[in-house]
Amino acid sequence: MDSLDIFNELSELIKLQINSCSEVAHPNSWIERRQHNDYDLWCIQEGQIEIRIQEEMYLASEGDLILFTPKVTYTATTLSTSCKFIFTHFDLSLGDHIRILDNFQLSGIIHSTLVEEEIRLFLDTYDQYKRSAPMSGIRLKGCLTILIAKIMEQYGRKQYRGEFVQYPTNQKLTMDLVKLQPVFDFIHEHLHQTIRVEEIAAVASMSEKYFISYFKQALGLTPGRYIYQLKMNRARELLYLKRYSIKEIASMLGYPDPYSFSKAFKKYYKVPPSKFVW
Repeated sequence: MDSLDIFNELSELIKLQINSCSEVAHPNSWIERRQHNDYDLWCIQEGQIEIRIQEEMYLASEGDLILFTPKVTYTATTLSTSCKFIFTHFDLSLGDHIRILDNFQLSGIIHSTLVEEEIRLFLDTYDQYKRSAPMSGIRLKGCLTILIAKIMEQYGRKQYRGEFVQYPTNQKLTMDLVKLQPVFDFIHEHLHQTIRVEEIAAVASMSEKYFISYFKQALGLTPGRYIYQLKMNRARELLYLKRYSIKEIASMLGYPDPYSFSKAFKKYYKVPPSKFVW
């Protein structure tokens, strides 16, 4: 399983919050040095902006995006002419992990050709948002989600990799997911069985107590919650097929009997599996 697949598997647990979204224009003498506590995405509308992080310099032009991760200090300045851009401060969390994007090298300058349609959709929605059009706040959040998802898709396809320097803590988060990859694979291969935490802790060569803490820190939820989510995703898919009985699906997902499966399903979807598909 690719590490990016967790965003599809756990999509219901992903929360995106826009903290602010606006546009600014700066003269050619503008210079800014700062860091933010949340993610910051710039959409360059006019001019060029030079970004300096530590000793490295990067250049963004009209149409490009710039994605900053939290706590990274940058210096931005205009080059020869003025600049104008839309900025969006946001948080994206998975479960209790409020910095899940730090697991991936996404921070950098994203050229417009990689996300052309998604940028156009976002800009159209932003125009409605700044005019306070009905429901434009919800649409803006949806369009930003689509845009971030496209950036991650291009990252997964190796069409994009952020250039901005990451701190060692971010690199550690990335290694945490890599180290858990055998666990993810084991869970997928044994989803038809009852999976005990001590089993997957052994796969990770950790004690059960340490493994639970390690897993939650890396992914933002406990291993039990992760397994439960995957089983409910699979149960939904099997029910939509309309080929299997409740008893068969319970067996296919490692539940000891239909009652246990139905109870778990109803707890998640608020309706019993027998009434889920009409």
